[in-house]
Amino acid sequence: MTTYNSAFDLDSLVVNTKAATVYAAHESSLFLGGGLIPFVNVPAGSAVAQVPVLKPHASETYAERATKLTSESQTDIGLTPIADTKVNIAANIYASRSVLRDLGGIDTNDIGRILGNNISSKFDTDVAAAFASLTSQEETTDEVLKLADLYEAMGTIRANGETGALKVIIAASQYQNLMGEIGSQAFAGGEFQNEAQRNGFVGKIAGADCFVSSYLTKANVAKTLSDNSTLATPTAVVMSADAMRIAMFKNVDLEVQRRAEAVGFDIVANLHAGVGVVDSGRGVLLHLDS
Repeated sequence: MTTYNSAFDLDSLVVNTKAATVYAAHESSLFLGGGLIPFVNVPAGSAVAQVPVLKPHASETYAERATKLTSESQTDIGLTPIADTKVNIAANIYASRSVLRDLGGIDTNDIGRILGNNISSKFDTDVAAAFASLTSQEETTDEVLKLADLYEAMGTIRANGETGALKVIIAASQYQNLMGEIGSQAFAGGEFQNEAQRNGFVGKIAGADCFVSSYLTKANVAKTLSDNSTLATPTAVVMSADAMRIAMFKNVDLEVQRRAEAVGFDIVANLHAGVGVVDSGRGVLLHLDS
């Protein structure tokens, strides 16, 4: 026997709306999937994730971090000091709420998609704000983003000792400029140009996966430069997986409860997560110089 609440089955309302919410949030977010920025689970009973940062002490040079012994050596190996620090990342609550009245024929899937998009938009905005804590590097080549600027940023990260895979996030405002350069005579006839123009998306640049974000804007990324001037416009971010972490307490979820005074149901989508920079030297924020 099916128990009906109002004009529809409550179980069906929850399942359909939740599925649409979770799907929309992950589809519209660059970061909730964990592919670009890895997750660190927040332990039960806590709202903060402690991310350990273990690396050789800054006073040690690369050559001093290991000892070379010959077969005739009669000494112990040297001791490498390790800088043991931690970064605390608080998990915030992101929520979006709607009220579905009994009267009306609103598609519950549409409600789920809207709530999911709302949450992912807010979270991705906070991720963009966190980019301001990465290593800052001015990009001044003709005041537009060029491939040479990305190569320079990659070189900066590699010089800091990062050997892993890199990711590139391009501001939507600079996507046209970058694609224009790829389509120029300098890349004519190459597979890189053909693939980029065929798909309308830059797949890889120098081995780094590239993505486009509409949240990488001046409004979202606030940073003061060395001359105390304000960051004009961010153009791209280049980083490795170890540059940042997402503290995840609970991924996208949905709750539905009866709201008698509204003659309907409260529908609340929520996400318990936070984001922070762990190692600023493994990421570079490119921006204009004015």
